[in-house]
Amino acid sequence: MSLSSAISTAQSILSNTSRQTQVVSQNISNAGNSDYSRRSAILQTSFSGAEVIAISRTQDQLLLKKSLESQSVSAAQDTVSAGLERIRATLGGNDYELSPSRTIADLRDAFQALAAAPGDLTLLASTISSAQDVANSINRASSETQAIRLEADQALERGVDKLNGLLSQFETVNNVVVAGTRTGADILQELDQRDRLLREISSLIGIQVLDRGGNDLALYTNSGQTLVETVARPVSFVPTNGFDATTTGNPVYIDGVPLKAGQGAQTTAHGELAAHLQIRDELAPVYQSQLDEIARGLVTTFAEHDQSVPATLPDMPGLFTWVGASVPASGIVQPGMAATLAVNPALISSAGGDPVLLRDGGINGAPYIANAGGGHGFSSLLDSYVTALEAPQAFDASAGAGGSSSIVDYAGNSIGWLEATRADALVAAENREAIHIRTVEAYSNATGVNLDEEMSILLDLEQSYKASAQLLSTIDEMINTLLAAAR
Repeated sequence: MSLSSAISTAQSILSNTSRQTQVVSQNISNAGNSDYSRRSAILQTSFSGAEVIAISRTQDQLLLKKSLESQSVSAAQDTVSAGLERIRATLGGNDYELSPSRTIADLRDAFQALAAAPGDLTLLASTISSAQDVANSINRASSETQAIRLEADQALERGVDKLNGLLSQFETVNNVVVAGTRTGADILQELDQRDRLLREISSLIGIQVLDRGGNDLALYTNSGQTLVETVARPVSFVPTNGFDATTTGNPVYIDGVPLKAGQGAQTTAHGELAAHLQIRDELAPVYQSQLDEIARGLVTTFAEHDQSVPATLPDMPGLFTWVGASVPASGIVQPGMAATLAVNPALISSAGGDPVLLRDGGINGAPYIANAGGGHGFSSLLDSYVTALEAPQAFDASAGAGGSSSIVDYAGNSIGWLEATRADALVAAENREAIHIRTVEAYSNATGVNLDEEMSILLDLEQSYKASAQLLSTIDEMINTLLAAAR
């Protein structure tokens, strides 16, 4: 080896070591950055020696795809679980002290006590107060259920705005990557940024990623709608200002196609948007229908009947009434009835009513009076109410809490439906979160920075530096020796 070639070799070693050290240092500084993929220097050996020809970025497209899918599914399940927990909060604590089931049970107990002492005006007032508690409980539950729908609608508005912003950023970064790939520019940071955007997008909506060659990616929803194909497609949504039981929320449109809501406790939704649609359009409305059926059942249970023989007049609302001021047909949901359920003003003293009408009948006029003699010990009507509270009646099976049961049992079945659905959703959320964590760990292990590995590489680079320094020192000695001989 000539001195010139030795010097060239030493310079090459120093240059390669310097470049590799920069790469390792960059890796170490980003060890805690989940959006960073490990870099490595690629060496190529030629007649003039080894040299760093490129810096590569570690990738694993299969694990990336799996992590995006698991993130999408986990985010949707967490959203559904949180929505059901929010509905459960309307029932109070673990004892459901704010639930219609609790207040209806208390009303039954109050009627049983009143039936045993029908002339006790204090018990009469207490029973009407218990009835007001029932109406207030159902009104409040209905109002909070619609508030949950409104919150889901507002979350959809925020999510759509965020998704449009992310898609626009993805379009910009993807264009930079494609252009850089063609020109050979350094696009490693842009690739990291693009993967980060994919993760953020997948938390909002399920996505499919198509590699179109030349590092160009196209994005579609998991049901096939186009999100980004060269340019970002619009995602549109018109929020609703307020909700009641008769309000239908607006859909989310992706490139003109409506997004499907998730279904079931173990939701079929991918991403938060479909999960919020499920809360707004499926879960909360089902619970609202149960509240409406409870309200209808109460009006039916305490309806007044024509006492004439033969009876010719229709049944009329008694203890409980509503905005419809009629007794609805059995087994058919009356949307929004729970919001307007109230104790009949004819029984409330402060409203000019007479509480004694609850014992005697006649809230709707003389034909409905059951206690014709006016006796203070009359209990037949009160006993009939106690019996009616425990008697089976027809409910709309589409509401999800059964088709035939007593009003007391139906209110309990509503809690059972909610708790069973919530428990299934919670278990699914835990399982899907565990899968997501494992998938992310696997992806991180494959593409992230391992400090032990990087430190080992640094030690090897230190040895390379020492070898090149020793070589330069030897060359220096040889040159000095030659110069001394030439003198």
